[in-house]
Amino acid sequence: MRKVRRNDEGWLVFGCPGCGCMHYADQRWTYNGDEEKPTFSPSINVKVGHHPDPPDICHFFVRDGRIEYLSDCTHSLAGQTVELPDIDEF
Repeated sequence: MRKVRRNDEGWLVFGCPGCGCMHYADQRWTYNGDEEKPTFSPSINVKVGHHPDPPDICHFFVRDGRIEYLSDCTHSLAGQTVELPDIDEF
């Protein structure tokens, strides 16, 4: 059950249950190399869209195959920790 894959640009791509879309980590993040239980560092902070103003926020850590949403997220999983979905199912 792979949780991440590399896209054509070499970025690591994974599904986000909070946003319902894909997010990525590029060479700015460290990665433990484990496709089943990935860990990225530091946190990832995604600002989605131009509307509404301010934009939607998805701020999280990925540790040991789990996504730890921080409290500044604007979606319903703020403050929760959930398993990353399998990349092939997202």
